[in-house]
Amino acid sequence: MDKQTLERTERLEEAVAHLARIADDLSGIVARQEGEIARLTRRIDMLMAREAERESEGGTIPLADQRPPHW
Repeated sequence: MDKQTLERTERLEEAVAHLARIADDLSGIVARQEGEIARLTRRIDMLMAREAERESEGGTIPLADQRPPHW
């Protein structure tokens, strides 16, 4: 191989290695985000169920549906 081809091959190998590292880093980030989204979804579901239970027990109009006092 001539010098120019060798240099081009080395640059391509470096670029591939860099892209592979970035792909691995992004994969880890996505996996962590997936876990966090699942955890937050469970918490929202729990809070929604708790609020629905509180509204059904209280028999009052939910705060979000009440008119403000200045009306």
